[in-house]
Amino acid sequence: MTFPNERIQSRQKLKIILEQAKSEGEKIVFTNGCFDIIHLGHVRLLEKAKSFGDLMVVGLNSDSSIARLKGEGRPVVPEAERAEILSAFSCVDFVTSFEEETPQNIIQELVPDILVKGADWPVSQIVGRQIVELNGGEVISIDFEKGFSTSGIIRSIKNASAEKVSKD
Repeated sequence: MTFPNERIQSRQKLKIILEQAKSEGEKIVFTNGCFDIIHLGHVRLLEKAKSFGDLMVVGLNSDSSIARLKGEGRPVVPEAERAEILSAFSCVDFVTSFEEETPQNIIQELVPDILVKGADWPVSQIVGRQIVELNGGEVISIDFEKGFSTSGIIRSIKNASAEKVSKD
């Protein structure tokens, strides 16, 4: 599989890149999610997460993973497009996808120094926490941006569409 740019990597290639970076003293930050419709909450999470280290890695749920987690009609934006959008942010150094419903395996493979999630996840329930902490890393919960959610955006679009239909 070829990728549109160097920031989007397979897990295997990314593991090699990150091992080299760690050997040079770089601190690796990891977060993950669906990032189906990018919104301000995502942007703020990614920018804040990057501030904790040198290289920011985003683990992106694959299309099939999102469909299993979120149900019919999701994702709205296909995986390749979501990856390219995320890779365009200056705060994101690498994007890689995972098929599983949780990032447990990818975190175990990459072993980041810092694992970041939004505060809607209690630290004790953040998937991969034990792996990161057992390897001397840190798990950080960032305040959740209230009022910003992909599900909320989708609801607003559906409501606006329904209102338009009822007026027509």
